[in-house]
Amino acid sequence: MEYRRLGRAGLKVSALSFGSWVTFSFQVDTEAADRIMGAAYDAGINFFDNAEVYAAGESERIMGEVLARSGWGRDTYCVSSKVYWGGDLPTQRGLHRKHIHDACHAALRRLQVDYLDLFFCHRPDLETPIEETVRAMDDLIRQGKVLYWGTSEWSAQQIQEAHGLARQYGLTPPTMEQPQYNMLHRDRVEREYHRLYEEVGLGTTIWSPLASGILTNKYADGIPDGSRMSLPDYDWLRERMESPEGRKQIAMTTALKPVADDLGCSMAQMAIAWCLKNPRVSTVILGASRVEQLDENLAALDVVGKLDDEVMQRIETILDNKPELPQQW
Repeated sequence: MEYRRLGRAGLKVSALSFGSWVTFSFQVDTEAADRIMGAAYDAGINFFDNAEVYAAGESERIMGEVLARSGWGRDTYCVSSKVYWGGDLPTQRGLHRKHIHDACHAALRRLQVDYLDLFFCHRPDLETPIEETVRAMDDLIRQGKVLYWGTSEWSAQQIQEAHGLARQYGLTPPTMEQPQYNMLHRDRVEREYHRLYEEVGLGTTIWSPLASGILTNKYADGIPDGSRMSLPDYDWLRERMESPEGRKQIAMTTALKPVADDLGCSMAQMAIAWCLKNPRVSTVILGASRVEQLDENLAALDVVGKLDDEVMQRIETILDNKPELPQQW
């Protein structure tokens, strides 16, 4: 396993990490989660990602059961939560001081830990002043309940404002951002955040390196049974894939498949390795419903070295050309 600094922070996280979005509760029970997280930990993964909204807290409960029974030293791994969607009531959502306080303590109970290594603001809250959010996060850090706080899908301007307020009032600024990043979704990480890496030392814990499974090429002939997009609670994901933009993405994946074949790896391994090739990526969050799936994705570490300039240019040319999907799809 390779370990990378979380931006400018001293903390080093595994280049590949493990997240429970979609899988825990929906596809994975506690026993299966125990096997998968155990395999991840044994492979050197030291960061496990979660959020209050995942399966309405059940995902954190399952992960907490695994952590409690694991016997792993608390100083050997990092665990995260995210705050924004905790319920339907006004006091249960957003980034105001009360919900941040309540969400942190609820996550600590579900995950069965004394502190969160990383705590993310899951989305920007346009109804709460950023200063209130920064102060609430700073309070949790001073209380020892959170070590690092960050954002997820915030704009560069919002992140810069948070840093400016932290400097102005002597508060703890955000350390990391959790954006979507993959071959099909690149602009924010590569362009919008470009100045933040040097100016504020932004770290990135990227999600969806496989574009919700599209970059595995398993949807080339439609939606297979048992896949994420076949789940009843993810109709929105299926609708997005079946849109004109989704069809274009599937076409690009199909066109990329020969590149992976020439490298002697799967499409998933090449897509993950492509993300790791970016030095601004602190860690790539993997999801898996089986140990075998996790093992395949972990092998992406061996593919990074094969992505030389010629291969990267070949991939770039395909992405730029935007091939069309056959009409019979």
